[in-house]
Amino acid sequence: MKWILLLLGIFFEIIALVFMKKSEGFTKLYPILFVFLFYSLALGCLILVLKKMDTSVAYAIWASSGILIMALVGIIWLNEPVTVIKIVSMILIVLGVIGLEFF
Repeated sequence: MKWILLLLGIFFEIIALVFMKKSEGFTKLYPILFVFLFYSLALGCLILVLKKMDTSVAYAIWASSGILIMALVGIIWLNEPVTVIKIVSMILIVLGVIGLEFF
């Protein structure tokens, strides 16, 4: 159950970030409301996850997954540039999380 909640929280965070981008600097009302809604849901999931999972592991997975997925969303749907540094940085994030989880 903790893994499902963690994945759900990450999913909600990604949705919140997309709406944050769509709010154009918090100038559009409806995207702003969705930012608050989905961040509330995301943090609620994280709070429940932290009852059953070490904070260092849960937050490392949460933060790194959010960064990686949002970078991919930016590249695929928001027309952000792909660079070698961006790709290498994403690989290093994955290696760092693996290191925290298994070593």
